[in-house]
Amino acid sequence: MTKHSTFPMNSTWTGMMPVDDTALAVTDTGGPGIPVVYLNGQFATQGYWRRVIADLGTEWRHITYDERARGKSKRSADYSFEVAVRDVDAVLAARGVDQAVVVGWSYGAFVAAHWADSNPDRALGAVLVDGAQPYDWLTEAMEQRIRKMFRRMNWFMPLLRPTGLTPRMTAEQMANINIELGTMARARELGPVLDNITVPTRYVVASGASFGSRRDGDGQERIRASLGAVTERNPNIKISAKVPSNHGAILKKDYRAIAKAVREVATLSHGGAEA
Repeated sequence: MTKHSTFPMNSTWTGMMPVDDTALAVTDTGGPGIPVVYLNGQFATQGYWRRVIADLGTEWRHITYDERARGKSKRSADYSFEVAVRDVDAVLAARGVDQAVVVGWSYGAFVAAHWADSNPDRALGAVLVDGAQPYDWLTEAMEQRIRKMFRRMNWFMPLLRPTGLTPRMTAEQMANINIELGTMARARELGPVLDNITVPTRYVVASGASFGSRRDGDGQERIRASLGAVTERNPNIKISAKVPSNHGAILKKDYRAIAKAVREVATLSHGGAEA
């Protein structure tokens, strides 16, 4: 039997986990089930996964956390993509988990793909929810548009921070995270990462445009269309479902499809046959 953790817990643990110059808010349901670690959207919090977790049920070990300066986690001097991937290792190590299924939405899908690529012996599988699609969408004009948007948001973000609706970052820091993601999404950057994944990996893909970008629904569909080439090159990667909901609503409205994909990759990682 595969050994997933060094000390499986039997009850839910919630607390702050120190890492580098910060502390992350972590929740671990414990138990002997297959560990699943959930990686949030860029400025989202761990609570977004509650419907997926409820659908999978208590036979799984669910590990969620707020990334740096999001939710209840503390501020940091480093919000780079590299450190976001490294924090996955830190959380799993702190919870005594050797192997896990990684599930990521949006920004978290990029983190999950990179972690699965770098840890083929530890990743039991990956589920990438409407993210980690290789496409060169970041242009100089788009970069300026992103910076302008966050500068405009800067005046009201401090008002929302006590509610947990916005991260405890400056507008410049938030813009930089978006721009760095654009560079990570380029086909020449992300393509080799996806090509190198050796564990069962499933995409759950949204439809149409999301709130705030309704005029660019066709652009989002072009980005999603890039997955055709990805699945052709790597037989370990497949599209599990294309769902009706948009990017922002997918965890709320199509959580069943995400839970189904988690079950798919876990079954394959344990030697089961694909349906």
